[in-house]
Amino acid sequence: MSEVLELTCELIRRASVTPDDAGCQALIAQRLRRAGFQVESLRFGDVDNLWATHGGEGPVLAFLGHTDVVPSGPAAQWSSPPFEPTLRDGMLYGRGAADMKGSVAAFVLALEAFVARHPRHAGRIALLLTSDEEGVARDGVRRVAETFRARGERLDWCVVGEPSSSERLGDMIRVGRRGSLSGYLTVRGMQGHVAYPEKALNPIHAFAPALAELAATRWDQGNADFPPTSFQVSNLAAGTGASNVIPGTLDAVFNFRFCTESSADTLRERTEAVLHRHGIDFALRWDLSGEPFLTRGGPLREHTIAAIAQVCGIATVASTGGGTSDGRFIAPLGADVVELGPVNATIHKLDEHVAVADLERLPALYLAIAERLLGHG
Repeated sequence: MSEVLELTCELIRRASVTPDDAGCQALIAQRLRRAGFQVESLRFGDVDNLWATHGGEGPVLAFLGHTDVVPSGPAAQWSSPPFEPTLRDGMLYGRGAADMKGSVAAFVLALEAFVARHPRHAGRIALLLTSDEEGVARDGVRRVAETFRARGERLDWCVVGEPSSSERLGDMIRVGRRGSLSGYLTVRGMQGHVAYPEKALNPIHAFAPALAELAATRWDQGNADFPPTSFQVSNLAAGTGASNVIPGTLDAVFNFRFCTESSADTLRERTEAVLHRHGIDFALRWDLSGEPFLTRGGPLREHTIAAIAQVCGIATVASTGGGTSDGRFIAPLGADVVELGPVNATIHKLDEHVAVADLERLPALYLAIAERLLGHG
């Protein structure tokens, strides 16, 4: 069994469902200390974060990952126990195999190999891990980024190990992500009997025209790097359960995935203007979980593309699609961010798995990026 496969299996056996790290970071910290890294634990609330660094002055390259996983779902519906790594037909099965314990293990192997080959490398190489990526993401990389900003911690380049590949390892990288803005809306009406609508105010009827306008609005046109901003309602609730009662309130949850052509402020202003225009009595709470970011060019993007050609023998596609990642907290620090990891076909699903051949090439891929950026020291 290869070393990266063995470490991935060790991590999968730890049932680290958000925010429980289940000892994953302690295992990694022990290895990296032996390799000469300085390791710092940053615990906020119930969340474990690890920051390991090697080197001195100069540009900083950080690898970013998470040790937490989503719940397995019904274990009986898996072909093998979700937290017992299982090899079958060239695949490694287990919760987190693709998202993202395989990448985390590959990071560790690449970092160990890099400092062994280049003990006096240029700049600083680092690993940042959290146990709060799959959850609310308040005390993970978001809090770490606040800490870094307060103490002037420098980051120039960041490789996120999210499973970015589509069909083959390296066939796609993420060079940016859309922003995510959620709204939690309460429309206030007046409860009453359905037979006497003149004595009540139906919040469903009041909200319906505004919702139709919001859903039909073209928020922007997008651009060469991003699709247009989208608006989606994810939850809508009203009523007492009785067929003869007009409800007093309606609750709605909606989300904008927005590109660099729009801002959170303008989306908030335009949404509230629609609600006011329709004469709705409402309360609205906003949650901005991340601004859009984009790495247009520069050494990180260029060397990542070159490393993929070197190790995988293919040309990659640069994308800004998909959901959000912890890269949204690192980019505002001034770092260029690229996401590169295994195929994402089974993430969050029953029988999550990763191809063993892909897993065994990942350390070389991350090592090639590090050597191109910092190996000249």
